[in-house]
Amino acid sequence: MSQTRLFEPFKLGPITLPNRLAMAPLTRNRAVPPGMVPSPLAIDYYGQRASAGLLITEASQVSQQGQGYQDTPGIYSKEQVAGWRKVTDRVHEKGGRIFIQVWHVGRISHTTLQPGGGKPVAPSAIRAKGKTFVNGTFTDISEPRALELSEIPGIIEDFKRGTENALAAGFDGVEIHGANGYLLDQFAKDGTNKRTDAYGGSIENRAKLMLEVSKVVAAVAGPERTGIRISPVTPSNDVSDSNPQPLFDYIVDGLNALKLTYIHVIEGATGGPRDIAPFDYASLRKRFGGAYIANNGYDFDLATKVLEADAADLIAFGKPFISNPDLVERLKKGAPLNPFDKATFYGGGAKGYTDYPTLGAAQAAE
Repeated sequence: MSQTRLFEPFKLGPITLPNRLAMAPLTRNRAVPPGMVPSPLAIDYYGQRASAGLLITEASQVSQQGQGYQDTPGIYSKEQVAGWRKVTDRVHEKGGRIFIQVWHVGRISHTTLQPGGGKPVAPSAIRAKGKTFVNGTFTDISEPRALELSEIPGIIEDFKRGTENALAAGFDGVEIHGANGYLLDQFAKDGTNKRTDAYGGSIENRAKLMLEVSKVVAAVAGPERTGIRISPVTPSNDVSDSNPQPLFDYIVDGLNALKLTYIHVIEGATGGPRDIAPFDYASLRKRFGGAYIANNGYDFDLATKVLEADAADLIAFGKPFISNPDLVERLKKGAPLNPFDKATFYGGGAKGYTDYPTLGAAQAAE
């Protein structure tokens, strides 16, 4: 099993990864209120998974306005930086490499999470069909308001500050969340962006915010330590575009010009079918000079096939990393995987978070 390219080292900018497995960002809703500081349990959680070639943290909001779900961590306060520093220190002690994913949810939020109980913000005042997680339950998403043109520089500044804080917290790099129907994706796609100013209408205008944020983050972290996650055709969070291929070809051309170190591409519907809509992902790979991280529904066999075909450089695994802190070892040995418990995905304590056994612990208990 270990002869696959999945376990070969890979040079990601200045960082040498020992294998080509990335742990995908996974929202777990365990930050400590009221300050949305990473829980002490997060130190163990990420440390346990440090054998991944690259760890990408759960999405972390760049401002209070950017929060969309209960108990998600931020990267905009001193307390949050200090909390994340303990996480990065543990991962580095274990020999791991860790990027933080920075996000702004845009309209996918609830008034109870917003400053002063205000409306969530969006490119256009179009309410999303769907739920968010607040007060321990899934609740209808609140009606948003359209961002004023004068507010957009402040959003970009929030991403800049979040990146500065990420470096202060000891992260090896930053992944921008440009996927899954959150703010940058909302601006890019014409189903959610009905603006008539410089950030709406044409592909160039709709892609503008994603590329401006990418430019600022890369200027702070260095392009060699900056990646971005995109999802060309996912319907997640009620987002859509009438013609995603030229849109994302244009976006990736812009990201390539910025020399980002990777694009992290959700192929198909996030957490769902890979073939939900026709899309040429090979076009993105050809256009981009950095690394291509493939994501969505990968197992050992598919990962091996895609890497052997040189259709990706790294493979991101999500749910398997939740229940298998030693996923790399298990895949190398062809060992069975722990099943995951969906009931403990969002919120709670150690159960379903830091208590999944490693292969060695499971064998010792037999």
